[in-house]
Amino acid sequence: MSNPILVAKNSTQEIFLLPQMANRHGLITGATGTGKTVSLQTLAESFSSMGVPVFLSDIKGDLSGLAKTGGGNAKVDARVELLKL
Repeated sequence: MSNPILVAKNSTQEIFLLPQMANRHGLITGATGTGKTVSLQTLAESFSSMGVPVFLSDIKGDLSGLAKTGGGNAKVDARVELLKL
């Protein structure tokens, strides 16, 4: 079992997400400056460190320094070779 992921806190309380209770898909919404990008980075980095594949769609480019090129997946490598990409 993976460690809980801290997703929110204030001066009196911390809220954690239990990884085994997470869904395959997620949507983070909110007003400007409310912590959406930081929340997404926290979740993505935590799930990735657990070995969970993570895909992020970033329209504005706020996460441009977060990702690295994927690799090491035999199915993906075979598909890339098949399509001559």
